[in-house]
Amino acid sequence: MEPRIQYAKTSDGVSIAYATEGEGPPLLLLPMAPAAHVQRAWEMFPNIFPALARTFRLIMYDPRGTGLSDRDAIEYSMEAMMRDLDAVVGRTGLQSFAVVAFLGSVPVAVTYAATFPDRVSHLILIDGFTNSSDFAGMPAWEALEALIDKDWTLFTETMARVLIGLDDPQLIVGLGEYTRACIEPEAFRAFVAAEQSWDVADLLPAVKAQTLVLHNNDARFAPIRAGQKLAAGIPDARFLAIDDMNYERVAALVEDFAGTAGKTQPVEHSGVHTILFTDMESSTALTQRLGDAGAQELVRAHNTIVREALAANGGSEIKHTGDGIMASFPSASGTLECAVAIQRAVAALRQAQDDQAEPVGDHAEQVEARLNVRIGLNAGEPIVEDQDLFGTAVQLARRICDQAAPGEILASNVVRELAAGKGFLFSDRGEVVPKGFDEAVRLYEVQWREDSGQS
Repeated sequence: MEPRIQYAKTSDGVSIAYATEGEGPPLLLLPMAPAAHVQRAWEMFPNIFPALARTFRLIMYDPRGTGLSDRDAIEYSMEAMMRDLDAVVGRTGLQSFAVVAFLGSVPVAVTYAATFPDRVSHLILIDGFTNSSDFAGMPAWEALEALIDKDWTLFTETMARVLIGLDDPQLIVGLGEYTRACIEPEAFRAFVAAEQSWDVADLLPAVKAQTLVLHNNDARFAPIRAGQKLAAGIPDARFLAIDDMNYERVAALVEDFAGTAGKTQPVEHSGVHTILFTDMESSTALTQRLGDAGAQELVRAHNTIVREALAANGGSEIKHTGDGIMASFPSASGTLECAVAIQRAVAALRQAQDDQAEPVGDHAEQVEARLNVRIGLNAGEPIVEDQDLFGTAVQLARRICDQAAPGEILASNVVRELAAGKGFLFSDRGEVVPKGFDEAVRLYEVQWREDSGQS
């Protein structure tokens, strides 16, 4: 079933073709500019458009000068791009939604997310860039620019092979035909010229949406360092290097990341929760020593590691505590797997930093500046209210985390008993009386290093 095409009018009078399809949380898919055609793209990219419409209410559109939109309007300033996007958002009544952008539409998505932080809940940026310096001088671009004015058919098919990296002859011809249906040579040249003037580097810190940056290791449009630059500049952004030039995995990755956008995910109202707290060691001291920007880099690293482990092990983030994250799990074994994954990822990050670091300055201070995380686990039946958890079980989990040393996972006896027979190793740490509690609690250290033994 093809999507139903409708039109929105921009503030400067340009007719913009858009389409919606599917049910679910809203997802605005920015066009793969400058090649955009909402009707033909549905058939050309089944791994992307129909696949996303199975999970989301998918909204697609053609920017001015492309596809089924006004083909005579070929002014591609960032202001014009914002007018196109805003017209579609207004016409479809979107309030809070996820945005996914590929290639040349990535700077447009960043600009919109930074300008309207209350609207964009999730942002997925794929093979994008911040400004022309990210791709200037790449051999593929230089070779293709010489062809634009000479042979439009040859250019579009060469673009599919050289710039995108396709090697299937049938797909190369098909994508060439698709590009020629999307845009005229004059409009293509105008878009490329405008694109080289876009620069969103200064806007990255203003993006508040949960952000996932995907970038192909062998991307020819913009090298992988362009994706890394995007992720480094956006607060708490996640970065994932992929090998998926045909974008066959993208729909699944978007679904995993933003499938709950616009939905309320209630915490279970009854039953046992296993609760996990993380805490970064000496975060205040690190801020004093490294400065706000340097300390924030460690916070981002911590958040990325924890959230990826939660997603992989069935955990739900309850809240960010400033120095760490509180999460809830339906099972003790899932909580333990997550905690082990976090500590191993932190250890791997520290090792990678140590391997790359040059012996400059005081070595002890460099070591102290590495990320260190302590983890505390407890299980019980907390009170659920306003998507948060309260009560003794939560308070004890927090105190257990306080008892842990950097790099340790400490668990209460109830967690150990719930996970009996699951293959986890525990060391008895004896009894302690946590702050604010009257009775002693027996704690166990979870052995997570490969060479750990039970004691």
